[in-house]
Amino acid sequence: MVALRLIPCLDVANGRVVKGVNFVGLRDAGDPVELACRYSQEGADELVFLDIAASHEARPTLIDIVRRTAESVTIPFTVGGGISSIEGITELLRAGADKVSLNSAAVTNPDLILQGATQFGSQCIVVAIDAKRRTSESCGWDVFVNGGRKNTSLDAISWSKKVEELGAGEILLTSMDGDGTQQGYDLDLTRTISEEVSIPVIASGGAGSLHHVFEALSYGKASAALLASLLHDKDLSIAEIKTYLLKKELLIRPIDY
Repeated sequence: MVALRLIPCLDVANGRVVKGVNFVGLRDAGDPVELACRYSQEGADELVFLDIAASHEARPTLIDIVRRTAESVTIPFTVGGGISSIEGITELLRAGADKVSLNSAAVTNPDLILQGATQFGSQCIVVAIDAKRRTSESCGWDVFVNGGRKNTSLDAISWSKKVEELGAGEILLTSMDGDGTQQGYDLDLTRTISEEVSIPVIASGGAGSLHHVFEALSYGKASAALLASLLHDKDLSIAEIKTYLLKKELLIRPIDY
């Protein structure tokens, strides 16, 4: 069996790590390179770095921050935001990223997933899915793009299956309803997608307690839990979360001090 992972997420805008609630009301949470180093040293299994304004502002990801962050950590590192071409993927991998995360561009041009997986391997291609529960009588979740600003009307379950077929090696699944609330992950969303695909699913959006993380990795069947506010605000540490999960007998990599 593959060990479950804890992955701090660095959402970056204007060169700073930010965090909001439901994708709005952003507040400053620190320097991205400093936080990346801290989490790497504290025992995180991987890192995710997302330039959350790149797609909306129609500009490339901030390569300099990516390069400095990649040079400063010793764990796998995923970069996303504003990636819309094979050239963009190539540039980020050359800057030191281990994986790239595609979101808006994957919806606009699904063939980019296939091209990236073919050229670099599925292990390098993560597709981020920002999902919001429908308010109508129909159940399910819609896929949003452009930093949660645009509803594509794509069904999240169908889209998850499609990206797997195209060669994505992993799905970064964010509940827009849970994002930043610290009220818990959307377990129904996480479990549903995890059961529909065979590739790893990273649960994102809503972690506020040790039990929330445990739920996502157990009932939610996620392969990894993404963490942001909980860590940025120092409510919990990587060590505390791992100790708790190990006591719950989940397969977690212990911290090697």
